[in-house]
Amino acid sequence: MTYQVLARKWRPKTFESLIGQEHVVRALTHALSEQRLHHAYLFTGTRGVGKTTLARILAKSFNCETGITATPCGVCASCTEIDTGRFIDLLEVDAATNTKVDEMRQLLENAVYAPTRGRFKVYVIDEVHMLSNSAFNAMLKTLEEPPEHVKFILATTDPQKIPVTVLSRCMQFNLKQMTPPLIASHLKHILEVESISAEAGALNLLARSAAGSMRDALSLLDQAIAHGAGKVEETQVREMLGTVDLDYLFSVLDALLAGDSAALLHVADDMAIRSLSFDAALQEMAGLFTRLQVAQFAPQAVADDLPERERILRLAAELDPEFVQLAYQIAVHGRKELPLAPDEYAGFVMTLLRLHAFRPALASDALAPDLATASRKRPPVLTTPPPMNAAIAAAGKTSGSAETVPVEARVATVTTDTAVLTEAGESTLETAISTAVGADWHQILAALKLGGMARELGQHCELRRLNKSRIELGLSPTHRHLQMKPAQDKLQQALTDYFGCPMQLTIDLHEASVDTPAAAAQRRNSERQDRAVAAVEQDEFVREVIDLFDATLIESSIKPV
Repeated sequence: MTYQVLARKWRPKTFESLIGQEHVVRALTHALSEQRLHHAYLFTGTRGVGKTTLARILAKSFNCETGITATPCGVCASCTEIDTGRFIDLLEVDAATNTKVDEMRQLLENAVYAPTRGRFKVYVIDEVHMLSNSAFNAMLKTLEEPPEHVKFILATTDPQKIPVTVLSRCMQFNLKQMTPPLIASHLKHILEVESISAEAGALNLLARSAAGSMRDALSLLDQAIAHGAGKVEETQVREMLGTVDLDYLFSVLDALLAGDSAALLHVADDMAIRSLSFDAALQEMAGLFTRLQVAQFAPQAVADDLPERERILRLAAELDPEFVQLAYQIAVHGRKELPLAPDEYAGFVMTLLRLHAFRPALASDALAPDLATASRKRPPVLTTPPPMNAAIAAAGKTSGSAETVPVEARVATVTTDTAVLTEAGESTLETAISTAVGADWHQILAALKLGGMARELGQHCELRRLNKSRIELGLSPTHRHLQMKPAQDKLQQALTDYFGCPMQLTIDLHEASVDTPAAAAQRRNSERQDRAVAAVEQDEFVREVIDLFDATLIESSIKPV
């Protein structure tokens, strides 16, 4: 007996057996039950979601010998002939091979003749977007007002290429992609009927690989049955699809938690030996980080029957949510960069090392820091303006306690944990900082490297007071709109990082007594513009042109270089 592939054997023959398109089935069922029949239907959607299947079921509903019904009997001559592709009044046309206008005219010339056996003559035009513009124009009139015995059913995977004049003449239904759980459930049902054993993990892999197409899922299932000699096992399906075992990805996360970069490289080497797809690995990794984030913010959404549920919940508790978000972006961007890497192995290794470089700091890092951790934890060395250094050095000398006031080490390297200041030393230090930095807010702001609204806020402020834990800024009432809390918080955090100790920021509305960074920048720009205009005005050629043509110099068109 000839074997029939699962995609054909399990093609739905009734609306009730159609999977995943309930919104379309509901509309068609109600229309057929109430005899509200349209003359042209358009089914859109990706491959393998049921467009041709719906067209054939609809053709049976039109021509069933029991009458126009939403539940064709499936046993009459019309239904059986439609199922086997022998119904003379059902014309299935592949638009990809019949694109010319002459072929469409020949097809429509026969539309005027009554059906031979059925109630309606049904034209099913698949991939209708492949028709030429002339072919579309040739069918417009017939499509809008066909004979009463003609029904058109169009199907396409690319509705954007169909002219709006055709779309407006059709009742359009958009078929959805199948979800992986729905596909896996349907595959499980098929295998139970076929008496074939299968593992749930294998079916989930097949469902994800199908990418929303039930036909693709059934074709992959056929291949998996053949590959597993009548069994569908997760290990064999992974080998067949070339997908990455989740154990590798969990090993990557365990290595990140342990701070073991050598273990990360070992995982990459093992995958290379097995010739696994690094692109698929990064895709699976992004999916794993997604499940981890869901487990962190909505643990109840993690399915109880998920095989890796316990491991996901454990990792979700150990990893910071912020790092999971960053790791997801690193995996996605690493996958995009694979074609640009020297080879896929190098691109994958760099992605793993990027995850290692940006991982959260661990307690073990302080005990045995490696090179990457040491460089990450090294305190920033700030480039402090010379006047500030001189003033603070002088403060350290006059404090009278060189042993207890290591002022230069405290300010230059911002290491507050090594400075033990006496009361007299602290007072002298505050005075020195206020004196030295008060006139140099411009350089401090440049060293902060802020952006956005926080930078705009700092640009329009002047420094009024600065001590070891508090900084006061003045902001002109004209710019009060910049005084927003998020911008103030970012500016305060940047100042805290700069001085190496907690700084409390206060901003008062006050007219500036000195130039703010924004005012200084505006003045410099104005001076540059004036010099540029003066240089152009003094140019001999420009002066000759002005005198000759009685021209006027447009100063706004002059840009300094």
